[in-house]
Amino acid sequence: MEQPIRILIVEDNVIIADDMQSMLEEIGYEIVDNVIVYEQAEEVLKTKQVDLVLIDIILASDKTGIDLGKHIRENYDIPFIFVTSNSDRATVENAKTVKPNGYLVKPFEQQDLYTSIEIALSNFTYGVEKQENDKGAEEEAPMSSSILKDSIFVKKQHLYYRIQFGDIQFIKADNVYLEVNTVDKKFLVRSPLKNYLEKLPKNKFYRAHKSYIVNVDHIDAINSKDIMINNTLIPISKDFKEFIISSMNS
Repeated sequence: MEQPIRILIVEDNVIIADDMQSMLEEIGYEIVDNVIVYEQAEEVLKTKQVDLVLIDIILASDKTGIDLGKHIRENYDIPFIFVTSNSDRATVENAKTVKPNGYLVKPFEQQDLYTSIEIALSNFTYGVEKQENDKGAEEEAPMSSSILKDSIFVKKQHLYYRIQFGDIQFIKADNVYLEVNTVDKKFLVRSPLKNYLEKLPKNKFYRAHKSYIVNVDHIDAINSKDIMINNTLIPISKDFKEFIISSMNS
């Protein structure tokens, strides 16, 4: 089941924070929390699922938004965007040291906020893919099994959603697109099948056929040529059939 992107707002001006929350909820994002100081943000990150953080650089605490950005970089695999009234060179240079995924200057409109989040999520997803691909090219270490630890971002219409790996049943290649099938929905993704397979947990997802990746946990039935997942017949290769039968017998 897809989940809206869950956003944490860290902003010490309550009026601006409430305005941001209204804008984001109107677009379709979910607000995990709306806090004013570093320590509150740290606690939310520790106890709740957060997909992206919007951070004011100047906070009502000794620690700044830049300190929070550094904390996120060191401890969490999620994107964050600085939201600030300060666009002077010194502030920007200081902000760059923690590599934010975006920088939004107040005042801004709803469209500016949406665009910044959209670009941050897109670049973050691509950046993690590229980093892992570069790592794989340099050494024989196993490639990371996911873009995020337990899920992947998938775009549907104008928003990114988080899809739990366990909810993906199978993925079908269709020209330059992939059709990602979950229990109750389909999502179109532009990606080669081989590249997408590298993002998924290797103990659950296998290339069953040149045009299909399947989640073995969702296989309902098998015969000599096909497997069935949720009443869909999927052709399988000889090797995959032998692998499944071997797994069933072990």
